[in-house]
Amino acid sequence: MAIRILILILFFSFNFSIGATAEILLKAAFIRDHQLWMKEGNKETQLTTDKYVSNPKWSKDGQFIAYTAGDKNGDNTNLFIYDLKKKENYLPYIQIETTNYKWSPISNQLAYTSGGVLNITKTKNGRPHGFENVSLGVSDFEWFPNGKDFIVSSQSNLLPSGWEPVRLFKVPIDANLDTNKIKPFYTIQTNTTDLFAIDAEYFKWSADGKWVSFLATPTASWSNDSNTLGVLSSVGDQFQVIGKMLWFENWIKWAPTKNQLAFISGEGRFFVENKNTAVADIPFKNKLQEYTPKGYVDLDLEWFSTDEIIVARAKENKEWKLGPVPTMFTKLYVINIKSGEQKQITFPKLNELDNTPQVVGSSITWYRQTEKGSKGDLWVKDGINAKEFRWLANVDSAPAFFNKK
Repeated sequence: MAIRILILILFFSFNFSIGATAEILLKAAFIRDHQLWMKEGNKETQLTTDKYVSNPKWSKDGQFIAYTAGDKNGDNTNLFIYDLKKKENYLPYIQIETTNYKWSPISNQLAYTSGGVLNITKTKNGRPHGFENVSLGVSDFEWFPNGKDFIVSSQSNLLPSGWEPVRLFKVPIDANLDTNKIKPFYTIQTNTTDLFAIDAEYFKWSADGKWVSFLATPTASWSNDSNTLGVLSSVGDQFQVIGKMLWFENWIKWAPTKNQLAFISGEGRFFVENKNTAVADIPFKNKLQEYTPKGYVDLDLEWFSTDEIIVARAKENKEWKLGPVPTMFTKLYVINIKSGEQKQITFPKLNELDNTPQVVGSSITWYRQTEKGSKGDLWVKDGINAKEFRWLANVDSAPAFFNKK
């Protein structure tokens, strides 16, 4: 009898420690009532009190959180940084107006665009402060995995003969506006039939750094209905068109270890139909594998493992033609791309929807909100078959997790 009791104690202790560890490992920056907060394990900390915050992003080592903040009308927006060691918010420069900023993959250096100029922060007292100009004429950019260069796009111009090609460049971080240091990387030859684009955006690198994906985007109205997903080799010598999709950055995800690219394919600006999870092996052999069953649409995705993808799925609504756009009540499903098996893993209540799946280690997280609610909760389960629990309540949007790799 004593042995049985000891075994039970050890069993429950082991299971408790697993659950507790999973929760302690989660660390996130999030927005509640327009203010920046942080949660690590079970502890929540409010980081701002008088700002209108958006888009928090973690530095590589987790010491800093970059974010933009302005007034309640969205005006007078500037780039701020929160220093976790010194527990203070500060401006890296007197005024930086930007919506596009990205941390270096190797250091606590921040790159951003402002008015078509690509800049990088300098360092003062061990933290980002001040800035240096890097390049003019930049539309979008991404760090190379080495942290020493950028891939940048420059929007094409409309000439009497038509639109120019879309040009990509490789720019060293120390270019300092010296055009002799900036090299052409690839030129996308566009046309008005199957590859009409005036810009390239949302650069994302494969796990091994040998390929970069991006969206070739046309003019604004056209872009609302269709964009071209492409991939380019890391040396700029091989470009491939993968498929057509909408203009959502989070709908494009590289596999964690393989050169496989998952995305939500389909044209048409409304979510009611023709939104399918597709996976392409890169280099692309002109064959997409689609996984969304007939009668459904997938509206977000995230890799869980080498062979498993989490998707936010709803029933399609082909009957809708006019009037307010219907809410798509998404639930999370897991797709095993190797076996083809699929199953539902979250079960929101009536008039609730689950979206924005994120994977942190072995934990699956998602944002749950009601049909008309302006706020929601962040839910977690430690694995496909684990029990779900609420980790954040009453937040404005899905959080930004610190996911150290």
